Amino acid sequence: MPTLQAMSPEKKLFLRERELNALLEITQAINHDPTEDALYKIFQFTLLGQLNIRRLVLYVKEEGEWACMVSFGSDLSDFRRIPLPEAISNNCTNTPCPVAALNLGPEWQNLETVIPVVNNGNVLAYVLIGNVQADYVSDEATKFLETLSNILVGAIQNRRLAKQRIESAAMRKEIEIAQEVQTMLFPRTLPNDAGVAVCASYVPHTAIGGDYYDVVNIDANRFLFCVADVSGKGVPASLLMSNFQAGLRTLLRQQADLSTVVSELNNLIYRNAVSEKFITAFFGIYNRATRELQYVSAGHNAAILLPDSGPHQLLSEGTTMLGIFEDLPFLHVQSLIVPPRSLLLTYTDGLTEVFNTAGEEYGEEGVIEFLHRARYLPLKVLHQEILKEIEAFNEDGNSFADDVTILSCRFK
Repeated sequence: MPTLQAMSPEKKLFLRERELNALLEITQAINHDPTEDALYKIFQFTLLGQLNIRRLVLYVKEEGEWACMVSFGSDLSDFRRIPLPEAISNNCTNTPCPVAALNLGPEWQNLETVIPVVNNGNVLAYVLIGNVQADYVSDEATKFLETLSNILVGAIQNRRLAKQRIESAAMRKEIEIAQEVQTMLFPRTLPNDAGVAVCASYVPHTAIGGDYYDVVNIDANRFLFCVADVSGKGVPASLLMSNFQAGLRTLLRQQADLSTVVSELNNLIYRNAVSEKFITAFFGIYNRATRELQYVSAGHNAAILLPDSGPHQLLSEGTTMLGIFEDLPFLHVQSLIVPPRSLLLTYTDGLTEVFNTAGEEYGEEGVIEFLHRARYLPLKVLHQEILKEIEAFNEDGNSFADDVTILSCRFK
């Protein structure tokens, strides 16, 4: 095998010049920031034009799997469809290997040498070459090929890392904006007067949850309260909730009745929701002067009304979840007179869909049992205690599997 030491000074200078030209072409290509495909093509043409390598296959590790990124030579198979043999990954981990010694299939017979591209002890790529000019089969020459390939693969990995950092930064900013939007959706103050006290708690499961609550004054005596849950999480859910709130408040400013509010919100969600998203919600309008409560449960967990004496009542009537049908198949606005000193609890399913290690669900029964025990606690304390209870019920100590929203009203 010829070595650079055995060559004439003119020949060594010629080969060094070709190597420098190849290095320059690859470096310039990287600096011009082309696409990954373009970089691989430049790599191919550089080895062909500057180093006269006629057959070359390049395998690169992509997300833990080997993928052929370059395959050229008129008499070669399409290696992009051929998995990297284990004989190569098992035997060629540090130094170049002759292909003939690996007992590979007939499609590999026109390749002569496997060159592992190693960085920090890890094989990043394999370069397989064939039909190389006699002057370019020395150890120093294959070492240069390894170096050149290392530069290429390293540059592509750095590009991906930079792209991931940019995408992560953009995602973080998007999440920050969505969090700010979601925070702005919640009311800043809640009623607490001679007729009623309202308290709300929200525990998100992820950075951007899919729960929502609102309390809106309609006139001096009436206010609307609402708890809702969007299917899914993240930015899309936050945006849909923003549309939901805007539609709700617009309808209330127009003095729409509860039936119209629910129907129009269904239409809004149906037209604006993507990826089969829908909303479950509980709506209530309370009149302090008459003690009348009108409500609609739109496919939501039943609100629990616990009077000062007597059994509890589940407020579950209304309609289906919103956004599934263009027109709601049925809609029943319910009405009742709230007895003095009654407690009403509305919530999202994150409160009840909590399981212990035996697979038992806390469920609606758990909430009802808790309310009978803790009904006279201050509302804020009541919320804190039920959150502690479901956290203790979830014995494995994991965080809640869903957002938890609680809105309670104490009617005086």
